[in-house]
Amino acid sequence: MNQYNNQSKNPSNIVQDHDVILRGRKTLEITGVKQVESFDNEEFLLETVMGYLAIRGQNLQMKNLDVDKGIVSIKGKIFDMVYLDEHHGDKAKGFFSKLFK
Repeated sequence: MNQYNNQSKNPSNIVQDHDVILRGRKTLEITGVKQVESFDNEEFLLETVMGYLAIRGQNLQMKNLDVDKGIVSIKGKIFDMVYLDEHHGDKAKGFFSKLFK
């Protein structure tokens, strides 16, 4: 419900809230996305308003992307989601090193 209240205060309709909705491990809807850093059929790396979010799975596809509103929809079989932040620098470093080989 916060999103509707924020829209009246935010004329550009940019979603500042961050929500992750997983439906049946097959469809993932994410709001508050600043940028899609990289993606393929096994991994997505998104920059959100609450940090970097890595999504791993099988046969992943971008179903919908609305850059203006910060909304991304992904379909496929979702295995895991993890936030990469400065408190877990070693884990993030390992993930990035694997991702950008």
